Amino acid sequence: MIEIHSVTIDATDPYELASWWSRATGLPLGEGDQPGDDEVMLRTERDPYFLFIRVPEGKTVKNRLHLDVNGTAGRTRDEEVERLLELGATVHADLRRPDGTGWVTMLDPEGNEFCVCRSQAERES
Repeated sequence: MIEIHSVTIDATDPYELASWWSRATGLPLGEGDQPGDDEVMLRTERDPYFLFIRVPEGKTVKNRLHLDVNGTAGRTRDEEVERLLELGATVHADLRRPDGTGWVTMLDPEGNEFCVCRSQAERES
């Protein structure tokens, strides 16, 4: 058995990307993290946390691993998509279906894919 310590995300600018994800998730940056750092942490209440590390190359292909997220604080999937667009994400593929199921694949500011799924309340209705 193993324990997942962190989810590491390659970045051109770790501080900027971690700051974007901090605004998107509400999770705080690691204590002492600042612009220009090669590694920036996004704290969770327990492991795993998110670690953004500087890499020299840019993203060139589809992610093999991505996050699936859903709205909290009473927000629906569609409201969450709109909020993330306002923060600077872009829609990559809209896979919402007429019956309300499906998801939206979005890109963060550095082009990393993530999916916005229905909230728990939407799945239960």
